[in-house]
Amino acid sequence: MGKSKQTGNHKSDAKKHIAKTWKTKRRTKDMDEIHSDMKTEAAAKLLNQEVDVDVTGCAQHYCLHCARYFVDMRSMKEHFKTKVHKRRLKKLREEPYTQAEAERAAGMGSYIPAKTVEVKTQTVEEDMD
Repeated sequence: MGKSKQTGNHKSDAKKHIAKTWKTKRRTKDMDEIHSDMKTEAAAKLLNQEVDVDVTGCAQHYCLHCARYFVDMRSMKEHFKTKVHKRRLKKLREEPYTQAEAERAAGMGSYIPAKTVEVKTQTVEEDMD
């Protein structure tokens, strides 16, 4: 019979989506950026944005933990019940990685275990129109 001319096709699946992983078009915020957004003054600014026609839902319905805009209040409430949102809350419980922690890991100090941060889903204020 002879050997097949096509070789290595079974490994091509790993290479197919590499372009998608490197693109920044659909990139979301990193965990440390979200932690800084969760501070009171930054959170108040994000949750009470001015009307912006270029953003989904005119920038009025924003999930602080997932860094996503929603079309209306109903879709945002449904998002709060999803696995995606709950997983994000679980990841946000870990304290963000700091330079001091990196130095301790390199042997420049004693080990201190990471602290947990209490994270709850944001409260929703409905408009009575």
